[in-house]
Amino acid sequence: MSDEFEEGKKKFVEVVKSIDGAVEVVIPVTPSRGNFLISLTKGKVRKFMSVNEDDIVELSEDEDILKKVTGEVKTAIAEFAAGSAGGP
Repeated sequence: MSDEFEEGKKKFVEVVKSIDGAVEVVIPVTPSRGNFLISLTKGKVRKFMSVNEDDIVELSEDEDILKKVTGEVKTAIAEFAAGSAGGP
């Protein structure tokens, strides 16, 4: 795998850990149909998010892409809290 992907994957993990250090991240070695299907797991709850391979490559260098992906990660992680909150 190219260094570009490795740098982007590393940056993605940093973004996730900066939001919630308890979330485990699994990023496939190669993209499928132009996207990485990334697994985010916290406790017993797992979410999958699709991230375009170009976004992964540019993640370390493009501030707009970083903001967009960070927002998507925050949304996915917020769903963990909503999904595990139980009832009223």
